[in-house]
Amino acid sequence: MEIHLTDLEQAMLSGEMGPGVRRAMEIVVTLGRIYGALDLVPVSHVQVSGVSYKNLGKAGVEFLRRWAGEGARVRVPTMLNPMGMEEASWRELGIPESFALPQMEVVRAFESMGIQPTLSCTPYFIPQGLPHRGDHVAWAESSAVVFVNSVVGAYTNREGGPGALAAAIVGRTARYGYHVPENRLATHRVRVRARLETMADFGALGYLVGKAVQDGVPYFEDLGEQLPPLPDDLSEGGAAIDRLKTMGAAMAASGSIALYHIAGVTPEAKEAGESIVRSEAGLVEIDSLREAYDFLDRSKDVDRIDLVSIGCPHASLAEVKLVADYLKGKRVRTRLWITTSRHVKDLAKRFGLASIIEEAGGRIVADTCTVVAPINAIGVKTMATNAAKTAWYAPSHSGVAVRYGSLEQCLEAAITGRWK
Repeated sequence: MEIHLTDLEQAMLSGEMGPGVRRAMEIVVTLGRIYGALDLVPVSHVQVSGVSYKNLGKAGVEFLRRWAGEGARVRVPTMLNPMGMEEASWRELGIPESFALPQMEVVRAFESMGIQPTLSCTPYFIPQGLPHRGDHVAWAESSAVVFVNSVVGAYTNREGGPGALAAAIVGRTARYGYHVPENRLATHRVRVRARLETMADFGALGYLVGKAVQDGVPYFEDLGEQLPPLPDDLSEGGAAIDRLKTMGAAMAASGSIALYHIAGVTPEAKEAGESIVRSEAGLVEIDSLREAYDFLDRSKDVDRIDLVSIGCPHASLAEVKLVADYLKGKRVRTRLWITTSRHVKDLAKRFGLASIIEEAGGRIVADTCTVVAPINAIGVKTMATNAAKTAWYAPSHSGVAVRYGSLEQCLEAAITGRWK
């Protein structure tokens, strides 16, 4: 069945608005045909992934230059995922110039299209970055997608980088997948019997649920009992928000989960109750986190740590404060990076948190994370983290050995240089 296009959309597709817009509309329409969409839906916000030169390479840089040169410009507010370094301090961090210069060409190409260089996987912590309940958006980074679908209740598929960029240029995406209400119903019930105390525990839970559910939609029957209340303002993070973002990131990594519901907590589950669960939903019971810790903390023969990485997804202001409180009056013996957005880093400076962390020998690093940065080039071979997503990806993406545990364990590793 052919996709219905409005007159304006047909004009975009036929090239009346230039080759850059036509290229974007061809991508959007092709994706719609592949997935059986009947029409397109306007989007209010876009988040684009595929920014690190580590992933793009020379061919990716040329592709972006060519598209920008064709006159492509975004029509809706659009933000960027992290790149492979911090722009303001890449020399201090030891990033090679051979990586840094083409990386900045990537960002400049995106900027020339009108995209905000937010360089964060947590756009919901940035002013004007949080859509509203029921908004259609086109987000690409997996942890951001699962957060905005689940915790905010906006509608997005897990877009690829070019698909999200195309949606930003035409201001539309194809109406399929999670843009269709019936596709948002839960496919699995999840009962959590394991006790959850730390953010790392929530990451371990996410790993297990993602592995069990894969690309389905889990409905947590009783997880709300182990969560603090959600705040009215999500932008600063906090105990509930930070636990949900790390859990969602883990589910998106070990499976392909882009949406979950929590009874009595997340917006669609609160509104629809049990009717949000399909009658044929399967059952997943989590009695222990041991399997997850055995996998995520897989380098058990490693005790010396080269880098402690906090902030995947990017740290909230509340997480930065936890780190600063722990490090006050202490000194670290190994590299400690708290990765976050420029916005949160600026707030941390304003509130005196950055100076505490820097006096202890740590760094707040904006624009990047240890998954997409070329950490091998700066001599990192072993890493400690409380982020399940980092523990999942870093061994394969960066070739490093990883220890996984609580924030306190990670900060003690930074202070002593060793994992206990």
